[in-house]
Amino acid sequence: MMVAKALVTGGAGFIGSTLTDRLLAEGWRVDVVDDLSTGNLANLSDARSQPGRRFSFHRMDVRSPGIIDLVKHRRPDVVFHLAAQADVRVSVARPAFDAEVNVIGSLNVLEGCVASGVRKVAFAASGGTLYGTPEEIPTREGHPQRPESPYGVAKKAVCDYLHYYREVRGLEYSALALANVYGPRQDPHGEAGVVSIFAAKLLAHERPVIFGDGKQTRDFVYVDDVVDAFVRAAEKGGGLLMNVGTGIETNVQRLYDMMARLTGFKEPARYEPPRLGELSRSALDPGRAGIHLGWKPWTSIGDGLARTIEHFKGARASSR
Repeated sequence: MMVAKALVTGGAGFIGSTLTDRLLAEGWRVDVVDDLSTGNLANLSDARSQPGRRFSFHRMDVRSPGIIDLVKHRRPDVVFHLAAQADVRVSVARPAFDAEVNVIGSLNVLEGCVASGVRKVAFAASGGTLYGTPEEIPTREGHPQRPESPYGVAKKAVCDYLHYYREVRGLEYSALALANVYGPRQDPHGEAGVVSIFAAKLLAHERPVIFGDGKQTRDFVYVDDVVDAFVRAAEKGGGLLMNVGTGIETNVQRLYDMMARLTGFKEPARYEPPRLGELSRSALDPGRAGIHLGWKPWTSIGDGLARTIEHFKGARASSR
């Protein structure tokens, strides 16, 4: 059954705007909610050019109780909840603020969903922080959840609330534990992924910094693949936490070497001491998403990096 109406929180962000474009391309009507603290209206330029009433933008902070009334008024079939305070370092420095956005904001969204009869919520959880230091690589969903940052604690709490809202309040959900998402539109400033930081530096002919020896690994998953998982979760995977990653470890040094080749940058990276609390290894087993969503990642890291760098080249050219 095609879902007619969606609401995307955090929809002016990197992942949220890409999801919005995909939904509109498939015929959905989409409302985007974003306070533009980290999102950018430029990411929604294609969406805002849609004819008729297929797209609406609402500038609002999910911490505001007004989000409850907005969801009630717009009456979406599915809510894709991506709005978040996503900087782990900010969560450590300001845990109460992190909880206000990621826990209280999520509760506001869920209360609005219950009040308006939303059929399902698809929630962006965090595979990189939810499990803490992994005991197995790639990590499965049954791994103990021992988050080591307030950000991870908040994401875990929302997953627990989702279980409550499903069992007691009748609100269906799927939670997607995302690996290290990268791709076009990712902001290289602030709390950004290493891919976007490297891309911006390399194209500016500057030597990026690798913290530590570069042997630390991450699971890099391309944004279009992640968006595909969210769209599938609108109809499938009810009541489940599902990893969205490749299951493949890529170390940061290899990532740098690949990106340097793609940009023609000849110099080595700069190296600084490792950051406190950084995981040495991370990769997520996507098997459950394969079973319940029919999802798998299809973009190789080579193809994804090439597309990302082309995007950053275009962005640099247009800003001159």
